[in-house]
Amino acid sequence: MDNVKILQQLEKPKGKVDVVLDTDTYNEIDDQFALVYLIQSSEKLSLKAVYAAPFFNHHSVSPEDGMERSYQEILNVYKLIDNYDYQEVTYRGSTDFLKNTVTPQHSAAVDDLIERAMQYTAENPLYVIGIAAATNIASAILLEPSIIDKIVVLWLGGLSYDWHDNTSFNSGQDVAAARVLLDSGVALVQFPGKGVIDHFTTTGPELEYWLKGKNDFCDYMISKTAEEARITYGGKVWSRAIWDVVPVAWLLDGDFMLDKLVTSPIMQDNHYYSYDPRRHFIKYVYNVKRDNLMQDLFDKISNIS
Repeated sequence: MDNVKILQQLEKPKGKVDVVLDTDTYNEIDDQFALVYLIQSSEKLSLKAVYAAPFFNHHSVSPEDGMERSYQEILNVYKLIDNYDYQEVTYRGSTDFLKNTVTPQHSAAVDDLIERAMQYTAENPLYVIGIAAATNIASAILLEPSIIDKIVVLWLGGLSYDWHDNTSFNSGQDVAAARVLLDSGVALVQFPGKGVIDHFTTTGPELEYWLKGKNDFCDYMISKTAEEARITYGGKVWSRAIWDVVPVAWLLDGDFMLDKLVTSPIMQDNHYYSYDPRRHFIKYVYNVKRDNLMQDLFDKISNIS
C-alpha cells in the first residue's frame, strides 16, 4: 500500500469502529485490563473477535501452552464480568512462533482474521489490536497479503527508539512476525514498551483505593497485579505498568497520548532497529498522558455491574 493510502488509514477514526483483539492474556495482568476496558468502551468500539496468542515465559511451558492458558484466561475474564457475548468469537491462535518471514502458522484465529478482514475496505477498515507477539497477525498477512488494504494494526511491540536496546517481550518472542508487520506496508500504529508505554503504571495502594470491592473483576485484578509485582520485583514498594490498555485507548476520543509519523523501522534478527528514510510511514506513539487514561480505565472497569 502506498503512503497516500497509509496516511489516510492512520487518521484516527470518527464514529464507532469494528475491532478484534489479539492477546496473550495469561502472560501478565495487563491483557485482562485491556480486554475489559475494550468491552466497556462499546460506545466507540465494537468488539468482533478475540484471539489467543502464543507466549513462553515463567507462566507457560511452551508457546502452545501459553496460547492455551491465554485462551482459558480470556474465558475466565468473561466469567468474572458475567458477560459471555464474545465467547463464541474467541479463537485459539498459533501454537508456535514464526520460524522465518515467509512461513505462516495456521490456526482458527488466523483463519478468522483473514475471513473477517476480507469483509472490510480501505475506507472502512477493521482495526486489529495486537498486544502480544505478532504471530497470528503476521500469519494472516502472509497467507492473504491483500488484507493489508483492509486492516489497521495497533501493535504494542519493540521499545522506544531512544532505548539502549530493543529486546521487548512481544517482538523478542517472534522477531520474524515483527519484521512481517513492519515490512508489509500495512497501516500500523506502534506502541513501544520501555521508554514510552511503561510510563502507564499503577500501584497497589492506588488500585485498592479506586477499585477494591467494586466488582469481582476489580478484586481479581488487584490480587493478580500484586502477585505479578511480587514475582517481578520482590520488594515492598512497587509500581506496575499495565501496558496493553494503551493501544485500546488510541481508538477512543479522550486526550490520552501523543503520536507522530515516522518511517517504518527495520527489525533486525538481533532485536535492534535499522532505518531507511525511503520506507513507508507508520504512526509511533511517543507519550502517554498517564492520569487522563488511568481515570478513564478506572471509571469504566469499576462500573461493571
